[in-house]
Amino acid sequence: MKLKVLGCSGGIGGSQSRTTSFLVDDDVLIDCGTGAGDLPLAVLKGIDHVFLTHAHLDHIAALPMMIDSVGELREAPIVVHASPETIRILHSHIFNWLIWPDFSTIPDHANPYMRFQPINVGESVALGGRRITALPARHTVPAVAYSLDSGAGQLVFSGDTAYCPELVAAINACPELRHLILETAFAEEQHGLAVASRHLCPSMSRTMLDEIHAAPAVHISHLKPGVGERIMEQLRAAGSALTVRRLDQGDVLEF
Repeated sequence: MKLKVLGCSGGIGGSQSRTTSFLVDDDVLIDCGTGAGDLPLAVLKGIDHVFLTHAHLDHIAALPMMIDSVGELREAPIVVHASPETIRILHSHIFNWLIWPDFSTIPDHANPYMRFQPINVGESVALGGRRITALPARHTVPAVAYSLDSGAGQLVFSGDTAYCPELVAAINACPELRHLILETAFAEEQHGLAVASRHLCPSMSRTMLDEIHAAPAVHISHLKPGVGERIMEQLRAAGSALTVRRLDQGDVLEF
């Protein structure tokens, strides 16, 4: 499997600050933040599945417009995989005919442009020889992480999360872990804000990393604009058996 980073920033502000979205091979998106909006129409048309970690705007911003752009061009609906709670939030607050049309009923219930598919923690979706599994996460809204398994290697994306021992246990249960994408949204001096918003800061990220048994490549995402370098310096100064690097827009991870 191949994962291309379309966006991994914790905010906007310039061409290198696109919010979270990853293109997996040519047909799957993990989250659908502003980074997905840079894809050509022909590529967007080929997206068959979108897996959402949660319903916050920076992770779903491009989804309504993507479906609007390609719905008429496709022969089958885009399948949006998300927790039942996330689906309820999207139906109530986005696809509600007030903010955006409900594309799960357009052009009709039998032939919609979009189809929601619930996925609960521990459940997997098999796509050919690939498997995507929802893992636990802790955030201010219902959220999941994801494990992507090619059959030859695995990648885990934390999504947005606070320290989560259940996620650590799930990561440690991945026998062929090659890559870990871990959010670290705030600098250490914003520890209180990280706790309140259920994100990670460097000391909390180090706690999680120190509990991981494997030795994956660790990629840090969701850095807030303007403080990314400070967060990375603090992460490196905190020390860990695992080496960390900054995830950047345009990176390609294979596994």
